[in-house]
Amino acid sequence: MTPRGKFIAIVAIAVLAGSAAAYMVLDRKPATLLRPDDGSVVARGKEIYGAACASCHGANLEGQPNWRDRGPDGLLPAPPHDDTGHTWHHPDAVLFEITKFGMQKFAGPDYKSAMPAFEGRLSDDDVLAVLSFIESTWPPNIRRRHDAINQAGAD
Repeated sequence: MTPRGKFIAIVAIAVLAGSAAAYMVLDRKPATLLRPDDGSVVARGKEIYGAACASCHGANLEGQPNWRDRGPDGLLPAPPHDDTGHTWHHPDAVLFEITKFGMQKFAGPDYKSAMPAFEGRLSDDDVLAVLSFIESTWPPNIRRRHDAINQAGAD
Protein backbone atom coordinates (compact mmCIF):
# COMPACT_ATOMS: atom_id res chain seq x y z
CA MET A 1 0.00 0.00 0.00
CA THR A 2 1.33 3.42 -0.85
CA PRO A 3 2.01 5.98 1.91
CA ARG A 4 -0.95 8.02 0.63
CA GLY A 5 -3.16 4.92 0.70
CA LYS A 6 -2.08 4.15 4.26
CA PHE A 7 -2.82 7.73 5.29
CA ILE A 8 -6.30 7.57 3.72
CA ALA A 9 -6.98 4.23 5.43
CA ILE A 10 -5.86 5.60 8.82
CA VAL A 11 -8.04 8.70 8.41
CA ALA A 12 -11.03 6.56 7.38
CA ILE A 13 -10.57 4.31 10.42
CA ALA A 14 -10.26 7.32 12.74
CA VAL A 15 -13.40 8.86 11.28
CA LEU A 16 -15.26 5.54 11.66
CA ALA A 17 -14.16 5.15 15.26
CA GLY A 18 -15.05 8.73 16.18
CA SER A 19 -18.37 8.54 14.39
CA ALA A 20 -19.19 5.25 16.06
CA ALA A 21 -18.45 6.68 19.48
CA ALA A 22 -20.50 9.80 18.82
CA TYR A 23 -23.35 7.76 17.39
CA MET A 24 -23.48 5.47 20.40
CA VAL A 25 -23.31 8.35 22.89
CA LEU A 26 -25.73 10.69 21.16
CA ASP A 27 -28.28 8.25 19.77
CA ARG A 28 -28.51 5.88 22.75
CA LYS A 29 -29.87 2.99 20.65
CA PRO A 30 -29.30 -0.52 21.97
CA ALA A 31 -25.70 -1.60 21.47
CA THR A 32 -26.67 -5.06 20.27
CA LEU A 33 -28.98 -5.02 17.27
CA LEU A 34 -28.07 -8.27 15.56
CA ARG A 35 -29.68 -11.64 16.21
CA PRO A 36 -27.12 -14.27 15.15
CA ASP A 37 -28.76 -16.96 17.29
CA ASP A 38 -32.23 -16.54 15.74
CA GLY A 39 -32.46 -19.26 13.10
CA SER A 40 -35.26 -17.65 11.08
CA VAL A 41 -33.51 -14.25 10.97
CA VAL A 42 -30.20 -15.89 10.00
CA ALA A 43 -31.85 -17.99 7.26
CA ARG A 44 -33.53 -14.89 5.80
CA GLY A 45 -30.25 -12.99 6.04
CA LYS A 46 -28.37 -15.76 4.25
CA GLU A 47 -30.84 -15.62 1.38
CA ILE A 48 -30.64 -11.84 1.09
CA TYR A 49 -26.84 -11.92 1.38
CA GLY A 50 -26.72 -14.38 -1.52
CA ALA A 51 -28.83 -12.08 -3.68
CA ALA A 52 -27.43 -8.67 -2.68
CA CYS A 53 -23.92 -9.11 -1.27
CA ALA A 54 -22.23 -12.33 -2.38
CA SER A 55 -21.34 -11.08 -5.85
CA CYS A 56 -18.79 -8.72 -4.24
CA HIS A 57 -18.13 -10.12 -0.77
CA GLY A 58 -18.09 -13.77 -1.87
CA ALA A 59 -20.44 -16.70 -1.43
CA ASN A 60 -18.41 -17.76 1.61
CA LEU A 61 -17.88 -14.24 2.98
CA GLU A 62 -14.27 -14.37 1.75
CA GLY A 63 -14.18 -10.94 0.09
CA GLN A 64 -12.16 -10.03 -2.97
CA PRO A 65 -8.42 -10.66 -3.39
CA ASN A 66 -6.09 -7.94 -2.14
CA TRP A 67 -8.95 -6.25 -0.32
CA ARG A 68 -6.60 -3.96 1.59
CA ASP A 69 -5.02 -2.49 -1.57
CA ARG A 70 -6.74 0.06 -3.79
CA GLY A 71 -7.20 -1.04 -7.37
CA PRO A 72 -6.32 0.95 -10.49
CA ASP A 73 -9.71 2.67 -10.16
CA GLY A 74 -8.71 3.96 -6.70
CA LEU A 75 -11.33 1.82 -4.96
CA LEU A 76 -10.75 -0.77 -2.28
CA PRO A 77 -11.96 -4.27 -3.19
CA ALA A 78 -14.78 -5.74 -1.09
CA PRO A 79 -13.44 -6.95 2.27
CA PRO A 80 -14.21 -10.36 3.71
CA HIS A 81 -16.99 -10.63 6.26
CA ASP A 82 -15.60 -13.78 7.81
CA ASP A 83 -13.30 -13.72 10.82
CA THR A 84 -10.29 -12.74 8.66
CA GLY A 85 -11.78 -9.35 7.84
CA HIS A 86 -12.52 -6.27 9.90
CA THR A 87 -16.33 -6.40 9.96
CA TRP A 88 -16.40 -7.77 13.48
CA HIS A 89 -14.29 -4.82 14.68
CA HIS A 90 -17.31 -2.50 14.36
CA PRO A 91 -20.34 -2.28 16.67
CA ASP A 92 -23.69 -3.44 15.35
CA ALA A 93 -25.00 0.11 14.96
CA VAL A 94 -22.04 1.12 12.79
CA LEU A 95 -22.36 -2.00 10.62
CA PHE A 96 -26.04 -1.20 10.16
CA GLU A 97 -25.39 2.41 9.20
CA ILE A 98 -22.56 1.56 6.78
CA THR A 99 -24.79 -0.99 5.06
CA LYS A 100 -27.83 1.26 4.95
CA PHE A 101 -26.22 4.64 4.18
CA GLY A 102 -22.82 3.75 2.72
CA MET A 103 -19.29 4.62 3.77
CA GLN A 104 -19.70 8.31 2.96
CA LYS A 105 -21.77 8.77 6.11
CA PHE A 106 -18.67 7.97 8.15
CA ALA A 107 -15.76 8.84 5.88
CA GLY A 108 -17.21 11.97 4.25
CA PRO A 109 -18.98 12.75 0.99
CA ASP A 110 -15.78 12.67 -1.07
CA TYR A 111 -14.86 9.13 0.00
CA LYS A 112 -14.99 6.82 -3.03
CA SER A 113 -16.31 3.32 -2.51
CA ALA A 114 -17.85 0.61 -4.66
CA MET A 115 -20.05 -0.31 -1.68
CA PRO A 116 -23.58 0.87 -2.44
CA ALA A 117 -25.90 2.28 0.18
CA PHE A 118 -28.83 -0.09 0.58
CA GLU A 119 -31.32 2.51 1.81
CA GLY A 120 -34.41 2.13 -0.36
CA ARG A 121 -33.19 -1.26 -1.63
CA LEU A 122 -33.32 -3.28 1.57
CA SER A 123 -35.55 -2.70 4.57
CA ASP A 124 -34.01 -2.13 7.99
CA ASP A 125 -35.07 -5.66 8.95
CA ASP A 126 -33.38 -7.03 5.81
CA VAL A 127 -30.13 -5.23 6.67
CA LEU A 128 -30.24 -6.56 10.24
CA ALA A 129 -30.97 -10.07 8.93
CA VAL A 130 -27.94 -9.97 6.59
CA LEU A 131 -25.67 -8.71 9.35
CA SER A 132 -27.09 -11.34 11.74
CA PHE A 133 -26.28 -14.03 9.17
CA ILE A 134 -22.73 -12.72 8.83
CA GLU A 135 -22.19 -12.70 12.60
CA SER A 136 -23.65 -16.19 12.91
CA THR A 137 -20.72 -17.54 10.86
CA TRP A 138 -18.02 -16.15 13.15
CA PRO A 139 -16.29 -18.51 15.56
CA PRO A 140 -17.17 -18.16 19.26
CA ASN A 141 -13.99 -16.24 20.17
CA ILE A 142 -14.68 -13.61 17.49
CA ARG A 143 -18.33 -13.34 18.52
CA ARG A 144 -17.25 -12.74 22.12
CA ARG A 145 -14.84 -10.02 21.00
CA HIS A 146 -17.59 -8.43 18.88
CA ASP A 147 -19.97 -8.56 21.86
CA ALA A 148 -17.32 -6.72 23.92
CA ILE A 149 -17.08 -4.04 21.20
CA ASN A 150 -20.85 -3.61 21.33
CA GLN A 151 -20.77 -3.39 25.12
CA ALA A 152 -17.96 -0.85 25.09
CA GLY A 153 -20.06 1.32 22.78
CA ALA A 154 -23.01 1.11 25.18
CA ASP A 155 -21.05 2.27 28.24
